[in-house]
Amino acid sequence: MIARGFGDVSDPALLGGKGRVLEELRAAGFEVPEFFVALPGAPDEEILAAFDADFGAGERVAVRSSAVEEDGTEHSFAGQFETFLEVGRDELAERCGAVWESGASERVRVYHGRRGASGGRPAALVQRMLSPDASGVAFSADPVSGRRGVAVVAAVRGLGEKLVSGRSDAETWEAGRGRPQRIGENRGVLTEAEAGRVAALARSCEDYYERPQDIEWALEAGRLWLLQSRPITSMRDLPDPDQPLRIWDNSNIAESYPGVSSPLTYTFARRAYEHVYRQFCHIMAAPRKRVARNESTFRSMIGQVRGRIYYNLVSWYRLLGMLPGFALNRPFMEQMMGVKEPMPEAVVAAIEAENRSGKAADLLRLTRTAGGLVWRYLRLRRSIERFFARLRDAMGEAPEGRDEYEWLDHYRELEGKLLERWDAPLVNDFFAMIFSGVLRTLCSKWCGDAHGELANRLLRDLGDVVSAEPARRIRGMAERAAAGESIEADFAAFLETFGDRCFEELKLESPTLRDDPGPLRESIEALAGRLAAGEGSPGSVAGEPAGVVPDLPFVKGLVFRWVLREARSCVRHRENLRFERTRVFGRVRRVMRTLGARLAERGLVAGRDDVFYLQLEEILAHFENTSPQPISEELVRFRKREWQAYRAEAPRPDRFQTHGAPGACRQFEDLTAPRDGETEADADGVLRGLGACAGVVRGKVRVVDDPRNAGLRPGEILVALQTDPGWVVLFPAAAGLLVERGSLLSHSAIVAREMGIPAIVSIPAVTKRLATGQEVEMNGATGEVRVLTESS
Repeated sequence: MIARGFGDVSDPALLGGKGRVLEELRAAGFEVPEFFVALPGAPDEEILAAFDADFGAGERVAVRSSAVEEDGTEHSFAGQFETFLEVGRDELAERCGAVWESGASERVRVYHGRRGASGGRPAALVQRMLSPDASGVAFSADPVSGRRGVAVVAAVRGLGEKLVSGRSDAETWEAGRGRPQRIGENRGVLTEAEAGRVAALARSCEDYYERPQDIEWALEAGRLWLLQSRPITSMRDLPDPDQPLRIWDNSNIAESYPGVSSPLTYTFARRAYEHVYRQFCHIMAAPRKRVARNESTFRSMIGQVRGRIYYNLVSWYRLLGMLPGFALNRPFMEQMMGVKEPMPEAVVAAIEAENRSGKAADLLRLTRTAGGLVWRYLRLRRSIERFFARLRDAMGEAPEGRDEYEWLDHYRELEGKLLERWDAPLVNDFFAMIFSGVLRTLCSKWCGDAHGELANRLLRDLGDVVSAEPARRIRGMAERAAAGESIEADFAAFLETFGDRCFEELKLESPTLRDDPGPLRESIEALAGRLAAGEGSPGSVAGEPAGVVPDLPFVKGLVFRWVLREARSCVRHRENLRFERTRVFGRVRRVMRTLGARLAERGLVAGRDDVFYLQLEEILAHFENTSPQPISEELVRFRKREWQAYRAEAPRPDRFQTHGAPGACRQFEDLTAPRDGETEADADGVLRGLGACAGVVRGKVRVVDDPRNAGLRPGEILVALQTDPGWVVLFPAAAGLLVERGSLLSHSAIVAREMGIPAIVSIPAVTKRLATGQEVEMNGATGEVRVLTESS
């Protein structure tokens, strides 16, 4: 059967990929040489009759394949089938047969198997043979660099077959926004105007098919012909380097949001970051016009990539760039966030240029900021008292009824009174960083405290630190249980106060101790059994006394004691305010579960906890009737499948970059490879981190990925990637603590100091370097870990 267009076949797919595309392009007005398609098995007489009708007796044609999947969005089949040029009438039928049979060749069979393509014989596309002055290929986007805004033209004299076969080097042009530019040494094939025409043709094909195209073209007597157009199948895996750069880093945020987080958790956290750091800029007296100009920055402080939450570092640097003294503040922010590698200088220079306002203006703003901070410092305690009063008012009693709008109003009240007014915790965190940093500097310079041991001991026994209270109560209950006393009243009181604590407690989907008190009871029973057996608390070997204020000259002594007092106060308030954050998140969790129950009652989702697969904006819009798309079980099922796939994937690097929308990226440029390549101990066999609590412990390690199934044994040292407040149920049974991530002000460091458990944080790749059963000796003062035996 012979086909000259869609009207000659029952199904356009019968024309094959190449034939279908050329017919579409011809119908759309593109200049395509005359052609017809000989379907597999077409009689010789029909093929010759079609040739006689369409071409002159002495004309030559090209005979090419046109398989169903050829030149498609998934597979190109480039070079897999037979192609014949300069074919005359007498050999036409034979050549068509050879093209049909090439579908059964070994190379095509292998291609099918590797690419997952279907088989079948291709049709034969018979097209008038041109005698071009120049021909070649062109790409509407650069297939090597991935730049979508640059077209690439490759040209040779005469037939383009010399280019495809590699028998002739091409003259290459790049066409971006300006005039086309010749690349390389080959020249003399196209003029600048002709190169521009070919690039424009490639872009027209892209516009028609709405995706980057790889075309074949020929220029004959000034007329530009289109011979073929197919998608550039490799482009979908290439980021466009001209699109906005984003650098993703999970340095500290992984402590709050480890692993995969639900859509609801991410969208709630993103909203909280937006509110909080807009407040931060106002607190720091950033120019209001700059703040207004950077609204998109606040909305993108964090991002979610394949289910995992990362800092969007470019936004953090842009935020810092709004403030005066950007160059001075950069190292402080990098230390605060635990960022191990600074931003590329080109990005920093661009941010500085965006916010440059002259030395005099910047100095004035720096003076205003400094004055504002002094004012905030003088009012800090009063600000914290007001925040607690506002917290008590907002938290109050949770709604008791089933009316979803009472719960929705309660959420809006929490958001308005707390999340949008998180000023006291922000200011206190800032001063906690300042004073603790200054304290460590003074201990080092005035007291010879090279490893920070004295500073760590001085920051122990802070007083009323609520973060350490759960561990103290757990030990107390274990002691009473070991003595045969009932602990049920104490257990209930613990849940009443700390019931919102849980592993991964900032993830709204995490079950709390109130939901599942089993891990708490198991921790108490295990510790009670060891105490009853006379093993004591392994952590008691820490036994280091609190630091004694050094004897310094009068003036230095005054300064040192003032810095120490403020550091202790700010760190104590920091931990207590973080506990209040836990309570707020716990209340939000209750609100969302209640709203999820209402959705389940109406059959919109299968169960209450399906609400965690919805975005915060979707939930609010549903109950406020502002959403164009209804919530449905289908949407939840789709998200569940997606998130299950994310959980099954290997984690992305701790730091990587993308260009454009990360969701469209299939490849991520790993920026941690050199650092992660360091998987062995240092040359002297010692692992090093930051000593967080002094004490020397020798024992076997247990590497814990999931604290719910930790199984700590007597005398074991707990090794973890990171911890959060929910891990505190394991601390009373741990002999020591080794943590891969975290800082000296992270929760694990502070609680370890309060409980007297030797601890080291920020040990590179410690969860990879150590294995459960290895015996080590750790020194919480120097931050050193010596491996004594292999795992058993």
